Amino acid sequence: MKKTVVVLMLLTILSKLLGFGRDIILSFFYGASNISDVFLISLTIPMVLITILGKGISAGFIPMYTRIESKEGIEKAHHYTNNIMNLVIVICTIILLVGLFFTESIVRLFASGFVGETLELTVEFSRITILGVYFIGLNYVYTAYLQTKGVFIVPTLMGIPANFLVIGSIYLSAITNAYALAVGNLIAVIAQFFLLFIFCRRNQFRYVPQLDIKDNNIRKMILLALSAMLGTSVTQINLLIDRTLASQIAVGGITALTYSSTLSVVIIGVFVLSINSVLYPRISKLCAENKIDDLKIVLTGAISAINILVMPAIVGMMILAEPIIVFLYGRGQFDSQAIAMTSSALFFYSIGIIGLSHREILSNTFYSLQDTKTPMINAAIAMFLNIVLNLVLSRYMGIGGLALASSISAIFCTLLLLINLKKRIGNLGLKNILSSFFKVLFASLVMGGVTKFIYSILDNHLGLTFSLIISVFLGASIYFVLIYVMRIKEINILVLEVKRRLKGSREQKYLRSLQ
Repeated sequence: MKKTVVVLMLLTILSKLLGFGRDIILSFFYGASNISDVFLISLTIPMVLITILGKGISAGFIPMYTRIESKEGIEKAHHYTNNIMNLVIVICTIILLVGLFFTESIVRLFASGFVGETLELTVEFSRITILGVYFIGLNYVYTAYLQTKGVFIVPTLMGIPANFLVIGSIYLSAITNAYALAVGNLIAVIAQFFLLFIFCRRNQFRYVPQLDIKDNNIRKMILLALSAMLGTSVTQINLLIDRTLASQIAVGGITALTYSSTLSVVIIGVFVLSINSVLYPRISKLCAENKIDDLKIVLTGAISAINILVMPAIVGMMILAEPIIVFLYGRGQFDSQAIAMTSSALFFYSIGIIGLSHREILSNTFYSLQDTKTPMINAAIAMFLNIVLNLVLSRYMGIGGLALASSISAIFCTLLLLINLKKRIGNLGLKNILSSFFKVLFASLVMGGVTKFIYSILDNHLGLTFSLIISVFLGASIYFVLIYVMRIKEINILVLEVKRRLKGSREQKYLRSLQ
């Protein structure tokens, strides 16, 4: 499992680097302008509409498939999968028709600050990108199916060709017309679908156009997924409110918010989702077998591991927010105003990474326990808090206020989930988790102070790029030395594992030399 997580992290880093390349090229040609706002909103609309459905699939499919396959056999599990796929096609057809007939109303809902030519262009872009809902929806099913088969690398890989296609479309749009942006994104989504389709066939799945709504398994899946979908709809409502308020604050506000959010989500994507995608099937199996003590061990280990990985990134992004934004986007049409807005949003989004990192794995634990109600209620409470904070903080802090509101609500939601999970399964070993957390926090703060100091000295002599790279490398080195010296359990286990593997490798070489 550890090897799989490492491979997933490396592939995710590669995919995210290409994602950065995509955003950097978009910022180079369009800066934080009405065109970039239009493009990003046209991507957001279909994603928001289908992500609600997709989360329900992700939450309900894996536990149900695992149970059906173990108790009723592979054929029944495939019958269940085909039912889900055809149900998704029906729902996506409804979404598509609503999206095409009411495009302008939906755009006004997502970006109330758009008027005139900007509004018209967004409507036209959205009518192109919304055609991808079928492929996005089916991608969720295919991804969940592959994960039940222990295939984690392919779903991670699918972002790589997609990013290349989007990058090509951005360059093409700059030399032809802006519509290439929307068309290129649609082609990228279709490419992802075909990649997953091919690998699902290699893993014995064959699509059959059937929909048996009387199947008891699909009814159970729907009931399991509904609460997860309602909980996710809360998150998407938050996203909608963020974007529409950003469209009112400033031209390019949506772009600044999106770029900074993307940077903070990258940390979650690289470290947390890689761990979560591997652990979720295992957690589901432990819950199905009622092995609660083993579940606690897996869960607490994952929480501590996530803290070790994300805390230094959080501190680093906060203290170096502006240099990071300048390094990534500060060229072409991305001017000083865009840098200031995006840096402010990144600083405040970074605070919430710790909450978002744990929320996913805690929610999935509840789903594995067949409890979708608790995450839904907690998400609803967090949504209400986010709306109130959005309205208050954006008035005084602008784009940064929207980011801070999201961070506070994410941390609050995670704390609620942790409290409720403790009530549900008993003591989680919070004393050990907190002990590890404060050690990691101390090491991260020391690293942050050293990194900032080194950067401020080097920046006067080496310039931004080399100063940033050197200071981050030295800061990270200090961090890992500190957490090793403080004897954090998870790090000691990792070091012992590395030593064991190195020792085993030397022994194998020695044996081969004797042959």
